[in-house]
Amino acid sequence: MLLDDVSALTNAGSLLSADGEIVAPYDLEVTDSPATGYRALGLSHGVCNAALAPFTADYSKLSRVHVINGMGVTLGDSIIGITALLAIKANFPHISFTIYRPRHTPAYVKQLYELAAPLLGTIVDLPVKPGALAPHELRIDIGNHLFWPKFAELPMIDFFIDAMGLAPQTIPSGRKRNHWLKGLDLPRSHATSGDYVLLCSTASTPVRSIPVSQRARLAEAMWQRFHLPVTGFGAIDHAHYTDLMPLAPSTADFIAWIKSARYLFTPDTAALHIAAGFDIPTTAFFTTIAPDLRVRDYPNCHSVDLHLPQLKGIHASNQTSDIELIERAYTAINAVQLFSETT
Repeated sequence: MLLDDVSALTNAGSLLSADGEIVAPYDLEVTDSPATGYRALGLSHGVCNAALAPFTADYSKLSRVHVINGMGVTLGDSIIGITALLAIKANFPHISFTIYRPRHTPAYVKQLYELAAPLLGTIVDLPVKPGALAPHELRIDIGNHLFWPKFAELPMIDFFIDAMGLAPQTIPSGRKRNHWLKGLDLPRSHATSGDYVLLCSTASTPVRSIPVSQRARLAEAMWQRFHLPVTGFGAIDHAHYTDLMPLAPSTADFIAWIKSARYLFTPDTAALHIAAGFDIPTTAFFTTIAPDLRVRDYPNCHSVDLHLPQLKGIHASNQTSDIELIERAYTAINAVQLFSETT
């Protein structure tokens, strides 16, 4: 059955084109390509999709697994998705993965997969013909996972493990902390480790970011608490703050700066996932999602829920009314007291 434009872009899985190619809905969306004439990949061609039919994979009997349209197009989702794959590989070292990725993924996310490829296996751009996926090997579709019901119900790491056909409880918490990041070949940051603190104030959407009006106040609170240079990625008007953007041209640089920080303060889940990988103490703020869905396995992360039920479940927004709610919530925070209690 052919899908209409909306159904194609929100399909819980990948798509099949009229030419019989597996296509990522994301690639259609970001290129403004017509989303007509597509069918859901579904369970055809022997593909597993846990959103459509739960399954259990016996990885002890497998050597290679094909992951279709995994593991998202954002940095944070991809870090957690890779953690799930490497947690599986820790239990089954003989496994290698071939991951089929949206061709138009942002460059900084592509760089993460390039860094991780030696640990994982092979990275291939979509579209591909189903026949390119060996029929005797396990094929799992995790496409468009944002629209899977379980994505809003489970901690993200458990979601990805479940989507790979394993019970999340079979993976110990210690393997859910992104420690694979420690094995990456990273550039050295331009400061001595532990000589600065990080205020990563910008997330992927304004509804999850620290309002601009609050950033200098929070930088001052960090300076008062640590008496170390305050750094971050983006301009903040404060005497003791340095913008690292010119010194972080790549994803590897971004990771390296977080790796060497004394402390991280952020609403950005990508930054906090990286910090967890290096056991960096973190204070993380949440506006639209329950903290346990993102930081349950991070013992060094103190989460702060701003308790904004009006924004629950919103993935992106820059509406004035939403930003005003967030601004009032941050204004009510006694940042100096917060740091004294959590660091």
